[in-house]
Amino acid sequence: MEAAGRLFFAPGLAPVSMDELARELGMSKKTIYRHFPDKRSLLAAVLDRQFAAVEDTLLAAAEDTEGQPFDVRVQRFLVAAGTELGRIGAAQLATGRGGDAMLRQYVEQRVDTVIYRRIDELFRLGHREGLLLAPPELLFEITRGALERLFTSRLPHDLDWTAAELLRATVDTVLYGAIRPTRTGGEDVRLGAAIPAARDDDKEVNP
Repeated sequence: MEAAGRLFFAPGLAPVSMDELARELGMSKKTIYRHFPDKRSLLAAVLDRQFAAVEDTLLAAAEDTEGQPFDVRVQRFLVAAGTELGRIGAAQLATGRGGDAMLRQYVEQRVDTVIYRRIDELFRLGHREGLLLAPPELLFEITRGALERLFTSRLPHDLDWTAAELLRATVDTVLYGAIRPTRTGGEDVRLGAAIPAARDDDKEVNP
């Protein structure tokens, strides 16, 4: 499993064959098949191991920030989540590495359970505590889209930033916005989010 993990999560999108794995281990494919009946079961076991490590990292991040301000908790969790997604190549896995539709679906389900469900819960908690200006559903969709797009983007290369630097800037933008406050008479003038009120179809709206 360790050898399969090294090959499977190596840079690039080329599928790893059982022949390559056998050469890496210095053994025949028959020996591998004594432990795993097929390639799919081996890769599923490797992914289980990887996502267990991801979950441990995220639980540790949540515990380390317990009792701290909400924005700190969100930032640390998102940075940890994004770092782990990048480490295991989740975006590439979900879009084709391994060449197996069932494995892609498995990766998507595990990412949803281990990462995105927790992000959604965190934003909903902030909403219940009155700490969010925007609906938690909107923040979740923005954050999810940003994380997923980030790892298939050329921005790290174009901006000459490390993935960690780009991830932190993305998280800060989601949390605090991209526009600096305007100073008027020595005071900051912050623009509140233009959140529409709940629609009331019974009311007549005048032009």
